[in-house]
Amino acid sequence: MSKARRRMGRVLVLAVVVAAAVTVPAAQASPPPNLGPNVTVFEPSMPVEQIQATLDAAHARQVDAEMGTARQAFLFAPGTYGTAEHPLQIKVGYYTEIAGLGASPDDVVINGKVEVYNRCLADGGTSNCLALVNFWRTLSNLSIDINATGQDDCRASANFWAVSQAVSLRRLDIRGGTLSLMDYCTAGPQYASGGFIADSRLPATTNGSQQQWLTRNSEVASWSNGVWNQVFSGVVGAPDDAAFPNPPYTTIDRTLVSREKPYLFRDTRGRYNVRVPSARTNSRGVSWADGLTPGRTVPLSDFYVAKPGDDVRKINAQLARGKNLLLTPGVYDIARGIEVRRPGTVVLGIGHATLTAVHGAVPLDVAGVPGVVVAGVTIDAGLTESPVLLRVRDGRSDPHDPTTLSDVYFRVGGPHVGKTRTALQVDADDVLIDHTWVWRADHGVEGFTDTQRWQTNTGRGGVVVNGDRVTATGLFVEHFQQYNTVWNGEKGTVVLYQNELPYDPPTQADWMNGRVEGYAGYKVGDRVRTHTLHGAGVYVFNQNNPSIHTENGFEAPNRPGVRLHHIMTVNLAAGTIDHVVNGVGDPADTTKVGVPVYVTDYPAS
Repeated sequence: MSKARRRMGRVLVLAVVVAAAVTVPAAQASPPPNLGPNVTVFEPSMPVEQIQATLDAAHARQVDAEMGTARQAFLFAPGTYGTAEHPLQIKVGYYTEIAGLGASPDDVVINGKVEVYNRCLADGGTSNCLALVNFWRTLSNLSIDINATGQDDCRASANFWAVSQAVSLRRLDIRGGTLSLMDYCTAGPQYASGGFIADSRLPATTNGSQQQWLTRNSEVASWSNGVWNQVFSGVVGAPDDAAFPNPPYTTIDRTLVSREKPYLFRDTRGRYNVRVPSARTNSRGVSWADGLTPGRTVPLSDFYVAKPGDDVRKINAQLARGKNLLLTPGVYDIARGIEVRRPGTVVLGIGHATLTAVHGAVPLDVAGVPGVVVAGVTIDAGLTESPVLLRVRDGRSDPHDPTTLSDVYFRVGGPHVGKTRTALQVDADDVLIDHTWVWRADHGVEGFTDTQRWQTNTGRGGVVVNGDRVTATGLFVEHFQQYNTVWNGEKGTVVLYQNELPYDPPTQADWMNGRVEGYAGYKVGDRVRTHTLHGAGVYVFNQNNPSIHTENGFEAPNRPGVRLHHIMTVNLAAGTIDHVVNGVGDPADTTKVGVPVYVTDYPAS
């Protein structure tokens, strides 16, 4: 069943802003930083009942706040939380980040478990239960010793992480038990459309009903089943992919280029720092197996700590003086773009900090220089059309210290009207994109019909890559009105690509690329001579007009150096993709709803 059908009847509740105080022990050697009103720091000395009540209250506010404005982060100081008698159960709602403040994931131990379940959207929260819209949440830098005392029999069986896009698990050590990426307890298994795990050590893991998933640079005890597209890169214990597409695994022994996301941590003297991991090549397994993740430590005093309402001119002045930027949780209206010009600058958002374009601004403008890292930031289009939402300008980064975008998410529409020509444009060479969801909204609070959304929430292109040697690990791009992704640079590499074509073209005439019916979900530029794509899917659901056709899911030059490996199209319930790539592959039409059409390699070996 399609996302759109499952989203019918959803209840959207606007959230209130969380105002939780930052707390630190009185004996701490350094004073606590002012991380703003939407950050809570827990200490192991706190009663577990108090921590549980705080988390439960936040989850109650956020569990239905899909299009809300509240943003929050809950940070755990090094230590142990929960016991066998009083386990700590962590529920994670919308726009919530939960992270440890240790230098290593094992510095923060949770005796308890993680819980993200299907969200029930109809009949007062009792039916239409699914995970297809469980977006925008983060869990990282923790160890979890599973303990499910007091839970019902079904929910006691696993850590549950039933999520979809714009959700990441990073730097986790889940000890014992199992991890389930679907919720089989709430109204039984339902489709989910995730997701991403990196730098984590996992127990036996059940993919369940996840349509697609990327696991990168991790260790897994075992992995069971897959729906359409499951990709593993640099994963110890990953399943073999020799039988593709049954099961639909794509396994790459080592990750060509990787860099783990920066993380906030507190040292033994109570000082706050940001660890900025180094880039790795041909890597496998977790970065912290032999101790501290390789990289550099930057004291928080070297950051300008921004809060919603701060003048962008002041932010830019601080960046120009050599400061890095920490964006605390909240929504920032950006009428003049944040300008990142200095090599090695770190822009780190916590608690899903969100930049919203105002008056057609480019919210984030990054120079093409080495070593810039942008992580944990959501960027929204505004009411006036922006040319682009995030631009990495023309230039040459450093293949050993690439400009990196980690967990950077984009929205055009959803919580409000949005307009942009392109969401993400990369003009520089040697850039790494490590997990992004680039979304032109197929639903939201605007109250539009699908025809109105086509005219009002406008976004022609999702991702345009013009730089050479750009790598993307976990590229999710959906619903744009022309090409969702255009890759013009040479020697590009993409590991897992997921796309849904737009649901809402009113007529075939609105969905024409010259004389060609429709735009491919992924296009490699006509002049490109070398490109590699591993594990990719393009999905169609023309709910506004089921008679619409798209000629190809993928377009690419037919050259030996352009290799598309394990690609597929699928029909979600309406419309037709006539071929997988360049006239090759059967139609994905309504005679095979939910049944992928695979091409193992293009060009054929």
